[in-house]
Amino acid sequence: MVVWGLWLEGKFYFSTGAKSRKAKNLANRPNCVICTEHAEQAVIVEGTAQLSSDPALRKRFAQLYQKKYAWDMSNFSEPVYAVTPKVAFGLYEKDFIGKATRWHWQA
Repeated sequence: MVVWGLWLEGKFYFSTGAKSRKAKNLANRPNCVICTEHAEQAVIVEGTAQLSSDPALRKRFAQLYQKKYAWDMSNFSEPVYAVTPKVAFGLYEKDFIGKATRWHWQA
């Protein structure tokens, strides 16, 4: 599922409705994949999502999200998830064979 979000402190943060299918799926299985919107210059991150309960982080997320997307976050109350990356892949379609890259994170 497509999601807007942002990178903060080495993790990818996003929000979704508490009763959404995405939230239900993550509650049952926190493994997830994040992708860029442009497949010809793809970055694909595999990781694990966790709910963030830190009020200061939620506030910072809302401020940065509003700035990035010009989206009114004044009444923001939805859950925020933090995805800890495990592995990422980067590729440039025109030179996939010569320049595809993989990164691993230590736990």
